[in-house]
Amino acid sequence: MNGTPLLALHALAFGHHGRALGAPVDLDVRAGEVVALLGPNGCGKTTLFRTVLGLIPALGGRVEVEGIDLLAAPREAIARRVAYVPQAHGGVFAYRVEDVVLMGRAVHVGAFALPSRDDRAAAAEALERLGIAHLAARPYTEISGGERQLVLIARALAQRARVIVMDEPTASLDFGNQRVVLREIEALESRGVAVLLSTHQPEHALRIADRVALMGAGARWQAFGAAAAVMTPRTLADLYGVPEEEVARSVAGLARNVAGLARPAPGGA
Repeated sequence: MNGTPLLALHALAFGHHGRALGAPVDLDVRAGEVVALLGPNGCGKTTLFRTVLGLIPALGGRVEVEGIDLLAAPREAIARRVAYVPQAHGGVFAYRVEDVVLMGRAVHVGAFALPSRDDRAAAAEALERLGIAHLAARPYTEISGGERQLVLIARALAQRARVIVMDEPTASLDFGNQRVVLREIEALESRGVAVLLSTHQPEHALRIADRVALMGAGARWQAFGAAAAVMTPRTLADLYGVPEEEVARSVAGLARNVAGLARPAPGGA
């Protein structure tokens, strides 16, 4: 993990219609690091992510990627540096799955040009890595919600950006595909990519996150630090409004789930 942040939020104020949610946020993600954001439904995680990406106007502060002011940069400059996996996407047009993944290569394709052999190879590799190459010719509108989520992740992988923002990437996936995605996030980390993601599953954060941020109701910033230090029964009880003893009883279960999600040993099932 490189000590220099690839993505840095400096006193970033975010919200809707000029009304801020919570206090301004300071956060950074380094090369080869995964930072996970946990918080209850409706606390503002998606709004924060969309502000980071410039999809919602910031109400103050700065977002920097590799030292570039992202909020002032042209869209092409953003797309070359940051990929985004949204929380959900129903799809309107019946594009082939392969073509949806190829859209991640758009910033690398010149005006009026067609995708190159390298672009198609990047898309094919992303589909293969996620185990969905067999869907390549299927219409995007005719596959399941979980399969669509995998396609969106494949699109982000094909983009080959140095920063990836993922909004609950495993939310609609079965247990097996959750393992696939978590392993791929670990692979991104090993390649020096900076990953910022949100999740409702603490065991996922414990497995893959180097640091964890906790955002409470009303976008209240509760903690940010090393995953094991931040995710205690007390902090999780405060975050989700449940009794601390109930959370404490779940800690052993979280550990078992993390073990179940772990990468199989070489030659194992």
